[in-house]
Amino acid sequence: MTRITEDQYRRLVSRRSVLKGSAALAALPLLSWTEIARAAEPHRFMQGDADVSVISDGELTLPLNVLSPDATPEQLAEIAKTMGWTDGSAHPSTNIPLIRMGSDLILVDTGSGNRFAPTAGKLSENLAAAGVEPGAITRVVFTHAHPDHVWGTVLDDGTLRFPNATYHVGATEHAFWTDPDIFSKLPENFHDFARGAQRDLAAVKDRMVLVKGGDDIVTGLSAIDTPGHTPGHISLALAGGDGLIITGDALSNQIISFEHPGWKFGFDAIPYLAIANRRRLIDRMVADKSAVLGYHFAYPGVGMAEASGDAFRYVAG
Repeated sequence: MTRITEDQYRRLVSRRSVLKGSAALAALPLLSWTEIARAAEPHRFMQGDADVSVISDGELTLPLNVLSPDATPEQLAEIAKTMGWTDGSAHPSTNIPLIRMGSDLILVDTGSGNRFAPTAGKLSENLAAAGVEPGAITRVVFTHAHPDHVWGTVLDDGTLRFPNATYHVGATEHAFWTDPDIFSKLPENFHDFARGAQRDLAAVKDRMVLVKGGDDIVTGLSAIDTPGHTPGHISLALAGGDGLIITGDALSNQIISFEHPGWKFGFDAIPYLAIANRRRLIDRMVADKSAVLGYHFAYPGVGMAEASGDAFRYVAG
């Protein structure tokens, strides 16, 4: 398997490259849409008093070695085989939690919209298939402001996809992306990431609530500081039973994040910090016997963490 170079990687994750269908992306074959169709009837379960549904935003297509630059080609090939990816590319799911708690209907992230990848941006149609109107969403929580998590916030006409919601954003994450000097701090091919984040954060500024670790979104749903993937990344803890941890991208893959928690992830902004917080988050799951919901795990992304030697194991359930 040919390993992507750093320059090729930066081009691949550029929004402009995706939208224009760069030769590198065009060469990457796509999976069938079986998983997306399956998500029309979302995975649903109770977590204490909370009614949780996992709504698919589709999937992404990425070079395999984006999963971890620390892995060998042979290790990546074995991981792809286990995940069922047969074409030499990675096809991570995008699993968006929808949580009903009392009078609130809470969405965690808004997906890609039609701006990032042709196989993603399916949130609206899958919400509609589940009988959920956009205006019914009362709160949106952003785990972080990467394209596949927030670029579904604004419609093409500039209006909000979820017009009646309050938007909860990590204070550190907001400060990072809205920094006037952000473009001097990022490589040029990541400037579209920043432009998109600024567009979507500005669109919800009048409806925004800034949060930090330990703050309640509502009673029973609280933020956990998990920086590293981005400087202000947050995860969420949902009460009920032994609890549920919603990880965003603090955990990126159901094999690598658990079995090789010390491996870097290609999209992590501060790798050493991401690794430390990944271990801390999994240690918490194991100690508390809490469930986990991973944004990029195989749909629906719900399972448990178990200790396994010096690392861990993810058990889907």
